Amino acid sequence: MKKAYIGIGTNIGDRLYNIRNAVRALGLLPGTQVTKVSSVYETDPWGYTDQDDFLNACVEVETNLSPKALLGACLGIEAASGRERPFKNAPRILDIDLLLYEDVMMGEPELVLPHPRMHERPFVLIPLKDILETLQFDDINLKESYKNCDKTGVNKYCDMNI
Repeated sequence: MKKAYIGIGTNIGDRLYNIRNAVRALGLLPGTQVTKVSSVYETDPWGYTDQDDFLNACVEVETNLSPKALLGACLGIEAASGRERPFKNAPRILDIDLLLYEDVMMGEPELVLPHPRMHERPFVLIPLKDILETLQFDDINLKESYKNCDKTGVNKYCDMNI
């Protein structure tokens, strides 16, 4: 089984339910087990700022799915939740991003690994630090990005259990 790290965000509806439902759905994927879940953080919107605050979390999974199959499953979970994409950074009921997958590095139109902007986003780095304590994953070191990120507007909302 391969380890992967996934970011989850939501700012529409019952946000905590949306996060919990996404974690549950990830654990139901074939050949996939959720092994760690970060705390949930309430965060200011990113990009398009005229919208409600987000809840964000990260999960570690062990999976037999390929990176593309795992991404497809994440997109399917988003779609099943009612995710719409009217414009870039629009409010969303659920956003699931594949951040890291073992030591895989790829740059294809449908999937870039590691996630190309995670090092710029405190709403990813802070929950990721909960489950990837050294912020080191194979050859990827996010320690400097975490140390230098602006943690303003990212507040712990609650703990999560698997």
